[in-house]
Amino acid sequence: MEDLSYYEILEVTQSADKTTIKKAYRSMAKKYHPDKNPDDKEAEHKFKLCNEAYQCLSDDKQRSIYDRYGKEGLQGMGGGGRSSGGFDDLGSMFEDMFSGFGGGGSRRRQNPADMDKYPLDMNIDMRISFSEAIFGCEKEVDYSYKKSCKDCSGTGAKDGKLSTCKQCKGQGQVYMKQGFMTFSQTCPVCQGTGSAATDTCKSCRGSGYEEVKESVSIKVPKGIDSGNRLRVSGKGNIGKKGQRGDLYVTFEVEQDKHFIRDDNDVYIEIPVFFTQAITGETLTIPSLTGELELKLNVGTRDKQRFTFRDEGIDDVHGHGKGNLIAIINLQYPKTLNDEQFELLSKLQDSFGIESKPHEGVLDSAIEKMKSWFK
Repeated sequence: MEDLSYYEILEVTQSADKTTIKKAYRSMAKKYHPDKNPDDKEAEHKFKLCNEAYQCLSDDKQRSIYDRYGKEGLQGMGGGGRSSGGFDDLGSMFEDMFSGFGGGGSRRRQNPADMDKYPLDMNIDMRISFSEAIFGCEKEVDYSYKKSCKDCSGTGAKDGKLSTCKQCKGQGQVYMKQGFMTFSQTCPVCQGTGSAATDTCKSCRGSGYEEVKESVSIKVPKGIDSGNRLRVSGKGNIGKKGQRGDLYVTFEVEQDKHFIRDDNDVYIEIPVFFTQAITGETLTIPSLTGELELKLNVGTRDKQRFTFRDEGIDDVHGHGKGNLIAIINLQYPKTLNDEQFELLSKLQDSFGIESKPHEGVLDSAIEKMKSWFK
C-alpha cells in the first residue's frame, strides 16, 4: 500500500473532487482506525498512510504540486503533505467518527445543546459619591440578568432543534488561506458549536435567553475606589442547567469639590493670606471627619505641605488609613490703598537690608553683564 499513489490509497480517481475525497477518507480512516483494530500494526500503518494522503489531497496547493511532481515535490513543504490546517480538519473527523471508541475524547467539542450562549458571570457599573466611597454605604441596585429560554431550552432554535451549521459544516471553525499559511477562527455563525438553528425560536427571537429584572442590596465597604470590583455571589446569569454565576460591580467614584484623593491619601488646598503665612497664624481647616488645627510656620512658603497622619481614607482591604495633606496656596492683595501702601513701606524699611535680598545676589551678575558690552 505504501507504494501506491495518494489517489490509490484512498481508492479515488485523480479527477475526484474534494467531497469525494473526503468521503473516501472517512471510510478508509474508519476502517483502519487503531481503536477498531487494537494491536494490529498493519492497520495502524494503513491508517497513517490514509491521513498522509488526505492531508495532501484536501489542500489545493499541495495537491497541485503532488499532481505535477509527486511526493518529492512536497519535501520542501515539510514532507508527507502536512499542512497547518489539516490537523484541525482531521481532528474534527475523528471526533465525529470515533467518539464511541474513546478516540479523540479530550478534543471532543461540548454538545451544543449543553452550551450557554452567554457567560454566567456578569458585570454592572455603579457610580457613587465621594462620601459614600469614603464611609461606605448600602445601595439598592436594579439590574437585569439572563435566564435560559424555556421554549427552546436555551438553543435559540424552535423547539430546541439544531442542525449542522452551513457556514462551517459542523466543524465550529472556518479557515482562511494566505499563501502557504492556513488560519482558523471560530465560526461567526454558530460561535464554534458546529450547530445552528433551522428555525428561530419565537419566544426569545433566537437569542436563547430572556432577561429578568431583579434588585439586590449591596454593602459598599469603606475606602472603595474607582476601578474596584465587588463580587456578589450567586446573582449573575442563569445557565441551561440552572447553575447561576456571580454578579460583579465595578465602581466609579465621583470627585469632590475640595478633597483630592490619591489612593488612601487625601489632599486639600488651603488658601492663606500672605500676612497669615508671615506671622505663622493658626488656622482651622476641614478634614474628612471634622475640623483640624493647622499651625503655620513663621514665613510659611507657597505650596508648602502639612501632613496629618491617619486622617485620610480607610484602606478597603483593612490595611490602615491614609493621610490628609494640606497644601498652602498663598494669596496676595491685587490692589493697595494709600494707607496700606504706606504701612507696607514702613514694614519693609523696618527689615533693612534683609528686605532687599536681590541686591546682594544680583549685583555681581549685573556688573558681569555690563562687561559684555564694553
